[in-house]
Amino acid sequence: MSEIFHVAAPSATIAGSAARFPIRRIFCVGKNYADHAREMGGDPEREPPFFFSKPADAVVPGGAEIAMPPRTANLHHEIELVVALGGGGANVSADGAMDLVFGYAVGNDLTRRDLQADAKAGGRPWDMAKGFDHSAILSPIRPAAEVGHPASARIWLTVNGEARQDGDIADMIWPVADIIAELSSYVELKAGDLIYTGTPAGVGRIAAGDLVEGGIDGIGTIANRFA
Repeated sequence: MSEIFHVAAPSATIAGSAARFPIRRIFCVGKNYADHAREMGGDPEREPPFFFSKPADAVVPGGAEIAMPPRTANLHHEIELVVALGGGGANVSADGAMDLVFGYAVGNDLTRRDLQADAKAGGRPWDMAKGFDHSAILSPIRPAAEVGHPASARIWLTVNGEARQDGDIADMIWPVADIIAELSSYVELKAGDLIYTGTPAGVGRIAAGDLVEGGIDGIGTIANRFA
């Protein structure tokens, strides 16, 4: 090969700016709302959070039409607050964690629930259940310099106008500062990392043709048609 090929780096829209947010890695928090932990058959007690990841190029805009993914008969929505980091570090303290936050967005952590159930039953990783193409829906990122660091805000999702998820980010078992601190004890965080912080109860199936809309008050909204 005489010339190396070029691969574009994934990036996301920043609200009100022509600049793009370069995406380094995507981390996700599992079962971070007590009501969702219960509906998934888990224990809502405040145990250390567990994390999984998605590839950076799984991000898709909140207004895009999305093809139904292959190898699943049970695609689920999970509306989430997403934290975009503008700084990083290892073993960050909770007191200093918010200094790393660039901004916030609305996300939908799409999940091939049937593949996830099979992986759980077999003690296998969740990669193919969580990290597939276009599995990380993301609204434009709102800089924290504009919106602050919201501790309470309504988070909601509808499918074809029918309410599915409705909660408040104040109900997260692990708030943003604690999530960042805990995650940084496992890996060194850096600017460009995204953290999907978990979903409230009401996750459910998406079918071809569905219009899935959601949002977080003060942060933004998403609306995606599934082809």
